[in-house]
Amino acid sequence: MKYINILGLLYMATNSSFTKNLFVGIWNVLNFSRKLFFNIIFIGLLILVIVSIAQSGDEEIKVPKGSAFVLKLDGNLVIEKQRTDPFDEFASEAFGGGSAPSEVLVRNVVKALDNAKQDKRIAALVLDLSRFGGGGLDKLRTVAEAIEDFKTSEKPVIAIGDYFSQSQYYLAAHADNIYLNPEGGMLFDGYSRNRMYYKEAIEKLKVKTHVFKVGTFKSAIEPYIRNDMSDAAREANEAWLSAYWEQYKTDVAAARGIEVSNFDDTVANFMPKFEAVDGDLAQYALQNGWVDELKTREQMRQDMIDLVGESESGNSYKAISYRNYLKKINLPFPKTVKGDAVAVVVAKGTILDGKQSPGTIGGDSTARLLRKARLDENVKAVVMHVDSPGGSAFASEIIRQEVEELRNVGKPVVALMGTYAASGGYWISASADKIIASPSTITGSIGIFGMLMTYEESLAYLGVYSDGVQTTEFGFTSLAKTLPDSLGDLIQLNIERGYKKFLTLVAENRDMTIEQVDAIAQGRVWIGSTALELGLVDELGALDEALAAAAELAELTDYEVTYIERTLSPKEQFIQELLRNTSVWLVNTQVSQSNSPLVDLIRTVVKDINGITRLNDPKATYALCLECQL
Repeated sequence: MKYINILGLLYMATNSSFTKNLFVGIWNVLNFSRKLFFNIIFIGLLILVIVSIAQSGDEEIKVPKGSAFVLKLDGNLVIEKQRTDPFDEFASEAFGGGSAPSEVLVRNVVKALDNAKQDKRIAALVLDLSRFGGGGLDKLRTVAEAIEDFKTSEKPVIAIGDYFSQSQYYLAAHADNIYLNPEGGMLFDGYSRNRMYYKEAIEKLKVKTHVFKVGTFKSAIEPYIRNDMSDAAREANEAWLSAYWEQYKTDVAAARGIEVSNFDDTVANFMPKFEAVDGDLAQYALQNGWVDELKTREQMRQDMIDLVGESESGNSYKAISYRNYLKKINLPFPKTVKGDAVAVVVAKGTILDGKQSPGTIGGDSTARLLRKARLDENVKAVVMHVDSPGGSAFASEIIRQEVEELRNVGKPVVALMGTYAASGGYWISASADKIIASPSTITGSIGIFGMLMTYEESLAYLGVYSDGVQTTEFGFTSLAKTLPDSLGDLIQLNIERGYKKFLTLVAENRDMTIEQVDAIAQGRVWIGSTALELGLVDELGALDEALAAAAELAELTDYEVTYIERTLSPKEQFIQELLRNTSVWLVNTQVSQSNSPLVDLIRTVVKDINGITRLNDPKATYALCLECQL
């Protein structure tokens, strides 16, 4: 029997007129179906928009007199929203979908709490944290301080919940009373840093990994060259995680008026106490003083009716939601700055080269925001709010140069460090007139690395090879070829030069010697309170302190605060407002997402791979701290 060449057969088949016509016909059917599907979706969406507008027009948002303000936060606390695609934001808010988790702007929460404190129609604050995802300690602390400020109005604050996660409890601890469902519970598991390691998988795929780095503790590339955490990385991670956990316990214990030791049981100490309450997590929380009373949902509802009265429907207590209250107090159009202003520029996410969407720091796009502040005559000083583990060294330098330009025209810059300001996040902050960090900021990680993967052995295993000619020895143009040793030496030399530049940059701006910086650099991660002792930051504080410092440096006594953001086009603004109204109407039709542990692990792997493959520094040189993310 003769074997038929499958590729040849396919070639002949696809080149016959009959097959061509068949493929064209199939394509036309598929294309028509695709267009029909999306047109049906669009028409359905349009109908929903029209219905939502009609309904929203009939029902004006009202704040009932003597009502409770229900602070129900759906999502994670952020200093800048990641989404710019209005359809993606609509999908997330209306159906729980979208390509990113729901996000809650910290400044919106603070604004709502401050307004509710002074609002005579608001009689109480209810913290419903069941859908709250959490955030870095800096963000949790800012919201907690706003809750404490609300309490100065002498209006009661009640936290209710079936369960409390660690982040949820941080906010709940600041309530006057915490009510937990009798069948609910809570436990403190502290903080951890676990990663996937891919060395053996990469070897099995016969991928060659070329690593170039400077810094004993620069462990961002460890998952691709090891199967476990190195001793140096373990030492650094244990140090900052322990400090981070200590701050959490101290804050929560102070808020509840109980001992710090109440949150740090060993398993051996925990089990006898847990057995004493017959394995009841809710009773355990009550006996430890974590909550004040155990109440069912109906008991909680009746307590609130006794406190603020029944709603018009008679089904619950008088209340206004966070979402509706924010819509009520927000101006329909951004306020125009007319006098002197301190501008806030948010730099959140991984630093990549070029123009990037919010949620990622683009060398070009973030520099453009800083330049916009520089060219605005009303802006007299800038606070750069950094929340980044770093990324492209080139993009970081482009942003830092724009910080220098602001200072050159007499506009002082204060760098405010959020949850993270490490590696490239520290690079862009280094040239500021003043650096302010949260006590829990994860910073430092002053080091440089480069990584390149080549696939010559993978392809050879499949019987595929790459060959050709080139006019110079520098013409390495294919990852299917072996990386020449000479080119590897060139890249390593460039990485070492980048590290020296990083050290020099920090030394010159922090009034230190290069040797002093090198001693605390080497890619080592530090927590904010330790960074202050080491001289890497000037003081500890939050946004209020950063704004005050910027105003002082600019000699301002009367000023406005303005956020410099990418300007939406009229079309984007229209679609965003249209879909926002629809999402409010549809918010109760949430579609739950998979909670499968296996799916979560797969997502982690995909996220790790995507995190490396999206890095786009033109010289493949990165100041990035992956290990410092919780």
